[in-house]
Amino acid sequence: MHPVGAAGWGALGGPRLPTVVHVVDDEPSVRKAVSRLLRAAGYDVAIYESAEQLLDHLPEKGESGCILLDLLMPGVSGLAMQERLERIGSELPVVFMTGSVEPIQGRAEGFLKKPVSKDELLDAIERAIRPAG
Repeated sequence: MHPVGAAGWGALGGPRLPTVVHVVDDEPSVRKAVSRLLRAAGYDVAIYESAEQLLDHLPEKGESGCILLDLLMPGVSGLAMQERLERIGSELPVVFMTGSVEPIQGRAEGFLKKPVSKDELLDAIERAIRPAG
């Protein structure tokens, strides 16, 4: 089974864009492990070590996928990043990851507690990118 939005043919007969998961985390080991797992599941992955780096390489409008965003990072936090994405009109859903024990406020498709299991991660990504309806 391929992930929703995986490269292939769309319902209207045209080629479907690949589903890209944008992983934003300041911890190299987390970026590496998560990106490896997502690629093995069939997703295209773009990795960023900071929110600022993602802002410098914003995904194209209409791109299929989501943003997997660490909540607590140096510089721009995950919540501040989500606010910026909303202000600029990004339509990509956001799934937060956090190692924090603090309650999380904000609008997101999901919240994952680190360390996150493979099944939890893949389920959250699939829910985030699944078309509404």
